[in-house]
Amino acid sequence: MNFPFYIARRYLFSKKSHNAINIISMVSVCGVVVATIALVCALSVYNGFNDLVSTLFSSFDPELKITPRTGKVFDPQDSQIEKVKKLPSIDVWCEVLEDNALVRYDNRQVVAVVKGVDKSFEQLASIDSVLVDGNFILQDDVVDYAIPGIGMASALGVNAGYLSPMEFYAPKRDEKVNLSNPATSFQVSYAYAGAVFCINQQVYDENYILVPISLTRELFKYETEVSSIEIKLRPSSNFSSDKDEITSILGKDFIVQDRFEQQEASYKMMQIEKWMTFLILSFILAIALFNVVGSLSMLMIEKQEDVKTLRNMGASDSLISRIFLFEGWMIAGFGALIGILIGIILCLIQQEFGLLKLGQTTGAFIVDAYPVRVALSDVITVFITVVTIGFIAAWYPVHHLGKKWFVR
Repeated sequence: MNFPFYIARRYLFSKKSHNAINIISMVSVCGVVVATIALVCALSVYNGFNDLVSTLFSSFDPELKITPRTGKVFDPQDSQIEKVKKLPSIDVWCEVLEDNALVRYDNRQVVAVVKGVDKSFEQLASIDSVLVDGNFILQDDVVDYAIPGIGMASALGVNAGYLSPMEFYAPKRDEKVNLSNPATSFQVSYAYAGAVFCINQQVYDENYILVPISLTRELFKYETEVSSIEIKLRPSSNFSSDKDEITSILGKDFIVQDRFEQQEASYKMMQIEKWMTFLILSFILAIALFNVVGSLSMLMIEKQEDVKTLRNMGASDSLISRIFLFEGWMIAGFGALIGILIGIILCLIQQEFGLLKLGQTTGAFIVDAYPVRVALSDVITVFITVVTIGFIAAWYPVHHLGKKWFVR
């Protein structure tokens, strides 16, 4: 066994002549344990919320989305696009044309994002799982149907099965506004409410309406153009390599985005919040580890006779310094290991039983209890952080105060 480590271990666990040193040492370890538990639990809760938001977006966002790098629309019959469509890893292919339009129903009107899709959208986004009323249907032999978000439906006062159609207004492209009769400058289309969806995301629930792509082409005066192509890959495919292959085929004219890139602002904000919380808790950890300075300082005063004995036996200054450095590291290390173990256990209990609730009323939130997910990378980061701060806290008394107390 390493000699400095052996002596440090004896100093940590043996009874000191002054009981106050034992108490301060235990306070140091407990402070590290509590701060480490807080770090593990806080990061795991952020992981849980990140997974929850990802699940919500996945009900509407595709696995991959192809958009033009310049302009609003592109021709899906482009040779590069056709080459991507023939890839064996493609499971669902959905052409999308979306733009802003004025939607009216009865005496109410709202500016909405009208998203035109084809029938494959049902397989692409599992839309049936988020319908709160009606069935997914885009058109039949007679009429077109629209599926507004729950917030949009509330703003318009419409619901599935209503007998009157919604009116969609969009300015005619490449035409000047007729000032004498502005109404003629708008293209008008009609669709009946066939269902209402609820993603629990404001950006979709309050702004989007799903309609047949034929309606949007008629409304915005396009022939075959689309604003994006949404893709679902086969379960057996390799996501990252397939995405890189599609990006390589399309070249610089198109952008290929996964779900995280489609909602980059939301995910970045959550990551910023997560690591700002980590930084704040790390400062609290640093304050807790200041107890190590006091603990080591008092221990070095008490063990001056032992230091003299070790010197007489031939111990060098660096060996004596390592003894007390190991003492500080062990306080931080044991505190980190105990804290990580307890933190993981608490997270698993929360994950299994949901003891901490988001509110008193069941169903008031998307989930009733705080979601958690323990990530190995976070655990390693917490351990390295605790040990690093512990090293700094131990280094100061050993290398600065030790010069005064370890005199020959």
